[in-house]
Amino acid sequence: MSLQVCIMAPDRVFWNEEATEIILPTSTGQMGVLNNHTPLITGLDIGVMLVRSGTEWVSMVLMGGFALIKDNKITILINEAELGSDIDSDQASEAFEEAKKVLDKAESRKEKIEANLAFKRARARYQVTTQA
Repeated sequence: MSLQVCIMAPDRVFWNEEATEIILPTSTGQMGVLNNHTPLITGLDIGVMLVRSGTEWVSMVLMGGFALIKDNKITILINEAELGSDIDSDQASEAFEEAKKVLDKAESRKEKIEANLAFKRARARYQVTTQA
């Protein structure tokens, strides 16, 4: 038996496939999900999600959201997502370095919050391009 994974963004169904295993970027760290996982709802952080189908792994970047796991069905509601294979590694690396600089220079509370969010997005996009 496999997992049915459905990832929905506000404007479309981003992913709707079967999987053997997934690894989610939750707000408390990474969480793996296999068949017959205990039902739960969890918040998702900005980060890399991995999906295994057979022996092949697919990586994607999720920009926050929620996941519902029940009866081997995983429904993920996200703000935005990108497949790792669609991200240019050079651009992701440059954006990550720039986001680090902006975060270091942020002074006001508002600047720090916005810079931290941009940094997390850039870091996730960079991480997905550096995974084997």
